[in-house]
Amino acid sequence: MGAKKRLLQRVETLLERLATLLPAGTDAPDWTAHAFRWRRRGDRGWLQAVPAPHRIDLDDLLCLDRQKTEIERNTAQFLAGRGANNVLLWGSRGTGKSSLIKAVFNAMRDRGLRLIEVDKDDLIQLPEILELIRDRPERFILFCDDLSFEASESGYKALKAALDGSITATPENLLIYATSNRRHLLPELQSENREARFVDGELHHGEAVEEKISLSDRFGLWIAFHPFSQAQYLALVRHWLARFGDASEVAAPEAREMLERAALQWALRRGSRSGRTAWQFARDWSGRD
Repeated sequence: MGAKKRLLQRVETLLERLATLLPAGTDAPDWTAHAFRWRRRGDRGWLQAVPAPHRIDLDDLLCLDRQKTEIERNTAQFLAGRGANNVLLWGSRGTGKSSLIKAVFNAMRDRGLRLIEVDKDDLIQLPEILELIRDRPERFILFCDDLSFEASESGYKALKAALDGSITATPENLLIYATSNRRHLLPELQSENREARFVDGELHHGEAVEEKISLSDRFGLWIAFHPFSQAQYLALVRHWLARFGDASEVAAPEAREMLERAALQWALRRGSRSGRTAWQFARDWSGRD
């Protein structure tokens, strides 16, 4: 039995290795779907339909009026076939960057908008994705979440070329929406600032800084997200408690005071007053007995 078991394990290992060499995802994508993920096996990739995309409404994103206005306007222009820009949403963690992209997609999917989510490690296959959708009638948002690169990464160079810089034109039916905690998507070192110099009264960055700026500069629209104030955070807590059907908002003043104190202590422990923190607190509070 021991020898048979070892043989079976070796066969399973061999089959797993062979699977990485076999063609994957050769079937045509299910274009009736509204959302997709790019999947990769070895050097081959395919669009996998997402049957139940994350549902989030624009009305659930409070304290983000300016950001919502900008990205809604840009996306509406894109759907109408007018000029629109690739978008970089950058700023503090948990402030609604990814949620805003999903909410805009949900609001406009019935108008022909489609969403393709691509992991950072798969950006090297961007040329294959672009060719796959180039002749499609739908309008696609390519969604890259939580980007952060080292300059030597292959995905970094592929994204730069797709945004602006390749001899092949980016399809007219595609925009890239990316989120990051870093404005320039790359680590910024103090030593690199010493390379800056003044020439004829103008500041010129060193080559290392210029290289880092060159990627974010290819996004035509930057949308900044900042930490919420205490009042904004508590407003988000009350909103999500109402969404979860909790009656704390209409309780006695003493109970509301206890709720706010607990919400602020929760945020203090997390080190963040953000929309994500407010949602997590409200979910915990409403689930208690």
